[in-house]
Amino acid sequence: VQLQASGGGWVQTGGSLRLSCTSTASTLNRFAVGWFRQAPGEATEFVAATGRLGISTDYADSVKGRFTISRDNSGNTVFLHMNNLKPDDTAVYYCAAASTLVVVRATTRQNWGQGTLVTVSS
Repeated sequence: VQLQASGGGWVQTGGSLRLSCTSTASTLNRFAVGWFRQAPGEATEFVAATGRLGISTDYADSVKGRFTISRDNSGNTVFLHMNNLKPDDTAVYYCAAASTLVVVRATTRQNWGQGTLVTVSS
Protein backbone atom coordinates (compact mmCIF):
# COMPACT_ATOMS: atom_id res chain seq x y z
CA VAL A 1 0.00 0.00 0.00
CA GLN A 2 1.49 3.31 -1.11
CA LEU A 3 0.55 6.07 1.31
CA GLN A 4 0.64 9.85 1.22
CA ALA A 5 0.50 12.13 4.23
CA SER A 6 -0.58 15.74 3.74
CA GLY A 7 -1.82 18.76 5.65
CA GLY A 8 1.35 19.82 7.42
CA GLY A 9 2.39 23.42 7.79
CA TRP A 10 3.49 26.12 10.16
CA VAL A 11 1.46 27.00 13.25
CA GLN A 12 1.99 28.86 16.48
CA THR A 13 1.97 27.20 19.88
CA GLY A 14 -1.58 26.33 20.85
CA GLY A 15 -2.74 26.12 17.27
CA SER A 16 -4.32 23.24 15.37
CA LEU A 17 -3.70 21.30 12.21
CA ARG A 18 -5.37 18.34 10.53
CA LEU A 19 -3.24 15.81 8.71
CA SER A 20 -4.63 13.41 6.12
CA CYS A 21 -3.41 9.99 5.05
CA THR A 22 -4.56 8.50 1.76
CA SER A 23 -3.48 5.62 -0.44
CA THR A 24 -3.08 5.60 -4.19
CA ALA A 25 -5.34 2.56 -4.38
CA SER A 26 -8.07 3.95 -2.07
CA THR A 27 -7.96 0.82 0.04
CA LEU A 28 -7.20 2.19 3.47
CA ASN A 29 -10.52 0.89 4.78
CA ARG A 30 -8.99 -2.59 4.64
CA PHE A 31 -6.14 -1.73 7.01
CA ALA A 32 -5.30 -0.44 10.42
CA VAL A 33 -3.49 2.90 10.04
CA GLY A 34 -0.94 4.56 12.24
CA TRP A 35 0.75 7.93 12.45
CA PHE A 36 4.40 8.35 13.32
CA ARG A 37 6.75 11.30 13.48
CA GLN A 38 10.41 12.12 13.41
CA ALA A 39 11.80 15.35 14.74
CA PRO A 40 15.12 16.67 13.41
CA GLY A 41 17.97 14.64 14.83
CA GLU A 42 15.62 12.45 16.83
CA ALA A 43 14.44 8.86 16.63
CA THR A 44 11.10 8.00 15.11
CA GLU A 45 8.11 8.03 17.44
CA PHE A 46 4.69 6.41 17.37
CA VAL A 47 1.89 8.98 17.58
CA ALA A 48 -1.50 7.32 17.08
CA ALA A 49 -3.22 4.40 15.40
CA THR A 50 -6.71 3.24 14.54
CA GLY A 51 -8.10 -0.15 13.68
CA ARG A 52 -9.72 -1.01 10.37
CA LEU A 53 -13.19 -0.01 11.53
CA GLY A 54 -12.03 3.14 13.26
CA ILE A 55 -13.33 1.93 16.61
CA SER A 56 -10.10 0.90 18.31
CA THR A 57 -7.53 3.64 18.79
CA ASP A 58 -4.17 3.99 20.48
CA TYR A 59 -2.19 7.11 21.34
CA ALA A 60 1.27 7.99 22.58
CA ASP A 61 1.16 9.48 26.06
CA SER A 62 2.70 12.69 24.70
CA VAL A 63 -0.35 13.41 22.51
CA LYS A 64 -3.25 11.99 24.52
CA GLY A 65 -5.99 14.56 24.99
CA ARG A 66 -4.59 16.77 22.22
CA PHE A 67 -4.58 14.56 19.10
CA THR A 68 -7.44 12.52 17.67
CA ILE A 69 -7.23 9.93 14.92
CA SER A 70 -10.30 9.29 12.77
CA ARG A 71 -11.47 8.02 9.39
CA ASP A 72 -13.82 9.57 6.86
CA ASN A 73 -17.08 7.78 6.07
CA SER A 74 -15.51 5.68 3.33
CA GLY A 75 -12.63 4.73 5.60
CA ASN A 76 -10.17 5.56 2.84
CA THR A 77 -8.83 8.73 4.41
CA VAL A 78 -7.41 8.74 7.90
CA PHE A 79 -7.07 12.03 9.72
CA LEU A 80 -4.89 13.15 12.57
CA HIS A 81 -6.53 16.12 14.28
CA MET A 82 -3.88 17.96 16.25
CA ASN A 83 -4.91 20.55 18.82
CA ASN A 84 -2.99 22.60 21.37
CA LEU A 85 0.21 22.08 19.42
CA LYS A 86 3.54 22.53 21.14
CA PRO A 87 7.05 23.18 19.76
CA ASP A 88 7.92 19.58 20.74
CA ASP A 89 5.38 18.43 18.14
CA THR A 90 7.56 19.82 15.36
CA ALA A 91 8.44 16.87 13.13
CA VAL A 92 7.85 15.17 9.84
CA TYR A 93 4.69 13.11 10.21
CA TYR A 94 4.20 9.83 8.39
CA CYS A 95 1.39 7.33 8.09
CA ALA A 96 1.52 3.57 7.71
CA ALA A 97 -0.94 0.75 7.13
CA ALA A 98 -0.96 -2.85 8.30
CA SER A 99 -3.34 -5.70 9.02
CA THR A 100 -4.01 -4.84 12.66
CA LEU A 101 -3.47 -2.02 15.11
CA VAL A 102 -0.77 -4.00 16.91
CA VAL A 103 1.08 -4.76 13.68
CA VAL A 104 0.92 -1.17 12.44
CA ARG A 105 2.54 0.05 15.64
CA ALA A 106 5.48 -2.24 14.91
CA THR A 107 6.11 -0.89 11.40
CA THR A 108 9.32 0.96 10.66
CA ARG A 109 10.32 3.90 8.50
CA GLN A 110 10.82 1.74 5.41
CA ASN A 111 7.10 0.87 5.49
CA TRP A 112 5.83 4.43 5.77
CA GLY A 113 4.64 6.72 3.05
CA GLN A 114 5.90 10.18 2.18
CA GLY A 115 5.74 12.46 5.19
CA THR A 116 4.44 15.96 5.81
CA LEU A 117 6.27 18.58 7.85
CA VAL A 118 4.65 20.18 10.88
CA THR A 119 6.40 23.17 12.40
CA VAL A 120 5.18 24.67 15.68
CA SER A 121 6.71 27.97 16.66
CA SER A 122 6.97 29.20 20.24
